[in-house]
Amino acid sequence: MNKRGIETLVGLFVLLGLGGVVFLALKAANLTTVGAQQGYTVTAKFDNIGGLKPRSAVRSAGVTVGRVKSISLDTQTFQGVVTMEIDGTVQFPKDSSAKILTAGLLGDQYIGIEPGSADENLAAGGRFSMTQSAVVLENLIGQLVTGKAGEAAGDAGGKK
Repeated sequence: MNKRGIETLVGLFVLLGLGGVVFLALKAANLTTVGAQQGYTVTAKFDNIGGLKPRSAVRSAGVTVGRVKSISLDTQTFQGVVTMEIDGTVQFPKDSSAKILTAGLLGDQYIGIEPGSADENLAAGGRFSMTQSAVVLENLIGQLVTGKAGEAAGDAGGKK
């Protein structure tokens, strides 16, 4: 093979590598959806959103049905307000609930929707009335440590 052919193959290899890096970057940033998806916007208020981020998945039964559009703070109630864009082909009953879940032990957080049983559906601009906040691992560890410390203090105080 001549020098020009080898240089062409190396150039193609480099371009394929750059394409792969761009694909992985878009995948990691949850930006791989192409085109404008028709959907509707709903909100939910949470006492603690944990590590939830915009563009996080919204799932029902493990299937992605939308994305988190934005997160803000309600200055009256001091709760996190999460705005979600739900796929227009999916309609949830009005009494559905939303909770912040974690994918795996230390994975990304996402919104999980559990459908209710109402006859009416949640309309565009609607709000989930039943929510469950994120479980923060640091809080659980703190409760475990303080619980054990309290038990040890109680045991020491009870023995004479």
